Amino acid sequence: MTIDKSLKRKGRLARTRNVLKRAERVVVLKEEDRFTEGQSPIGLPKVRVVRSAVGKKKKKEKKEEEGAAAAGKGAAPAKGGGKK
Repeated sequence: MTIDKSLKRKGRLARTRNVLKRAERVVVLKEEDRFTEGQSPIGLPKVRVVRSAVGKKKKKEKKEEEGAAAAGKGAAPAKGGGKK
């Protein structure tokens, strides 16, 4: 049985999850040197999920790119550089 289109969420997989799977927790613990190879994967300690803020930085970058693209094409003359 399939899910109706109205019930699907557009950015479902894009957001960060609060809970990691066991394998993902093991990878994070290995990076932090808190897990050894012989250790049991059952009863793992909690792992903090780091969320990254992306919203405002992208807007600034877009504006800078648009300004650079307009300047590169010569869309508008510089101040005082018009016809006399």
